[in-house]
Amino acid sequence: MNAPVQPPPNPKKLIRGATGDWEVIVGMEIHAQVTSEAKLFSGASTAFGGEPNSHVSFVDAAMPGMLPVINEECVRQAIRTGLGLKAQVNLKSTFDRKNYFYPDLPQGYQISQYKSPIVGEGEVAVDVTPDESITVRIERLHLEQDAGKSIHDLHPSLSFVDLNRSGVALMEIVSKPDLRSSDEAKAYVTKLRTILRYLGTCDGDMEKGSLRADVNVSVRRPGDELGTRCEIKNVNSIRFIGQAIEHEARRQIGILEDGGSIDQETRLFDPGRGETRSMRSKEEAHDYRYFPDPDLLPLEFTQAYVDDLAQHLPELPDAKKARFIADYGLSPYDAGVLVGERASADFFEAAAKGRDGKAAANWVINELFGRLNKEGQGIETSPVSAGQLGAIIDLIGEGVISGKIAKDLFEIVWSEGGDPREVVERRGLRQVTDTGAIEAAVDQIIAANPDKVEQAKAKPTLLGWFVGQVMKATGGKANPQAVNEMLKAKLGIE
Repeated sequence: MNAPVQPPPNPKKLIRGATGDWEVIVGMEIHAQVTSEAKLFSGASTAFGGEPNSHVSFVDAAMPGMLPVINEECVRQAIRTGLGLKAQVNLKSTFDRKNYFYPDLPQGYQISQYKSPIVGEGEVAVDVTPDESITVRIERLHLEQDAGKSIHDLHPSLSFVDLNRSGVALMEIVSKPDLRSSDEAKAYVTKLRTILRYLGTCDGDMEKGSLRADVNVSVRRPGDELGTRCEIKNVNSIRFIGQAIEHEARRQIGILEDGGSIDQETRLFDPGRGETRSMRSKEEAHDYRYFPDPDLLPLEFTQAYVDDLAQHLPELPDAKKARFIADYGLSPYDAGVLVGERASADFFEAAAKGRDGKAAANWVINELFGRLNKEGQGIETSPVSAGQLGAIIDLIGEGVISGKIAKDLFEIVWSEGGDPREVVERRGLRQVTDTGAIEAAVDQIIAANPDKVEQAKAKPTLLGWFVGQVMKATGGKANPQAVNEMLKAKLGIE
């Protein structure tokens, strides 16, 4: 994949230093835990939250003579992810040993892929704002095994090691240095996580460590060559990714403007202090002494195998967004919000089936999402089902209830459940369409406000005040259109 001609820097994304403008350059290495019941090279469980060292096979513990055996499901998931990233899937790849010592790495090396990864170059389209989109190039995706976990806060003088995570399959997804701000980086990780969740290849749960980011940050004067980068390891939230980039960029700018130079190093982000701190000097590839793993044959599969997996991929976010715009007449922004999570998109489609798509989107985004956010809930636990929301939309379209009553009805269904139609009948929420009853309410409001009547005749925009008073007097049940027309006739407003 050829490198695109880089456009001039966006002035809005430059960081103002004491001596002028600086451009931040960001590349990402995303470690995504593969959705699989067993580990990459053993049959041990990948379940989260087990007792320490309860999901460990002899292979994971690196017992003498134990040999790794590749898990085909992990290979399949990596290929599917590559296809979802519009990337080149390599029919032959190899595993290498990445040698380094750490207490929670029992083998003394990590089985990874170095020279020949399973997936090559691809790309991800990212909406940074409703008006700005970027394309982030993917350099590679390779499979590797995770390390265990060192625990330092259970004893004043001892550290403990939990190997439950040791050997769990990871996909490392490496981007080109195409990101130019913390907002772009956050939007990229959000989009990548969405794609993985649609594919079902990673659950994207950052709190459980299923998705972690190593963030490479450098700064340069606009138009200059790339600067020396620092890598911020294992950032486990999208918000922290943004904060880490902001702090690291300003740290580097400060050093350079004081006449110093940037050391290539690995750093950690401290969320409590909102700052990065040095961890160790950055290793190069030769420091890891990579060599082909002698226990694993090259990984080979056929193009027919890849094509079959491609044929059974689900509809991915970009395609779904385009379809929502075309089929339901949604704005790009609304369609983008709805496809952000597969469950949200499915909910919308169920609610919109056979109905006005824009009305359904409005109710899902504004009323349902608003209430879910307020309650700290997700779409999967919504007390209002897609069928119930669809029924509310039908009642509005049929003129049975007004928009105001519909919101009241939504609250009732949210709190108490039930069939919206039955609730309307049982509670007497039907819209008043009887012109006699509406006229009586209109006459009463007009008679009580003669001064407003004169003002409305001179300034017709005051008609809205009268409509509001009539709706209030009828408990929101009057048909707003009938009220509007009757008031215009009574007040002589065209």
